[in-house]
Amino acid sequence: MENKKSLAIFENKYIRRDWHKGEWWFSVVDIVGVLTDSLNARDYWYRMKTRIEIDEGGQLSTFCRQLKVESSDRKKYLTDCSNREGILRIIQSIPSPKAEPFKMWLAKIGGERLDEIKNPALVMERMKAIYEQKGYPKKWIEKRMRSVAIRQNLTEEWDKRGAGDHKIYAILTNEIMSGTFEMTVPKYKNFKGITTQNLRDHMSDIELVLMMLAESTTTEIHKVRDSFGFGPLLADAHDGGQIAGRTKRDIEKQTGKPVSSRENFLRLENGRKQ
Repeated sequence: MENKKSLAIFENKYIRRDWHKGEWWFSVVDIVGVLTDSLNARDYWYRMKTRIEIDEGGQLSTFCRQLKVESSDRKKYLTDCSNREGILRIIQSIPSPKAEPFKMWLAKIGGERLDEIKNPALVMERMKAIYEQKGYPKKWIEKRMRSVAIRQNLTEEWDKRGAGDHKIYAILTNEIMSGTFEMTVPKYKNFKGITTQNLRDHMSDIELVLMMLAESTTTEIHKVRDSFGFGPLLADAHDGGQIAGRTKRDIEKQTGKPVSSRENFLRLENGRKQ
């Protein structure tokens, strides 16, 4: 579900993860940072690996794997990751008062993923809870949840119609965004003054509604035209964005004010007004 699946939260700190071979594998550096509050978690983990491999005679390869997880620049890099069993082994070598609460959290997270596989609706409920914890208004959350479902429907159509690549997703999304708001995703994020955050988490009610209109319209166009392949899908994305864009301009004409807003929700995430 967007990027939320690749992140877990412990004590308001994000831990990157990847679903690998039927279970979650967590970024070891992120966990070290959470448990130690180290200013340089990478260096701490490097020294810790040396101690495990040399002093304790341990073999990291038995419980660590290099998996690609997303970094702050939104690109994925190979990172030391471990599953629940391996993380418990690593925790034993970290003197931290957070160790026991973290073990309980780790067991809970693993069970949640299995529950989500059986009942995908749980994903939405957990996302809703996260937004509520951050202080987002309930009416906004309802729209955000609906926008997630509409986006999911669109990406499922893209998968079925030959666009099963996240780079293609980005191109198609930018086409829809440009038609709707006359800005690509990167330009819109710059307009709002955000960097690595999810753009939709910082949209106003009306921005979200227009994005839902654009994506649901594009999905319907795909179905009616029975489009397949990058070219036809891009044309559909263009048309879907243009329809939403005309609606946006009509709203602006009637209200006398722009729809696109620099307002974002960073004040909620940081607990203060930006």
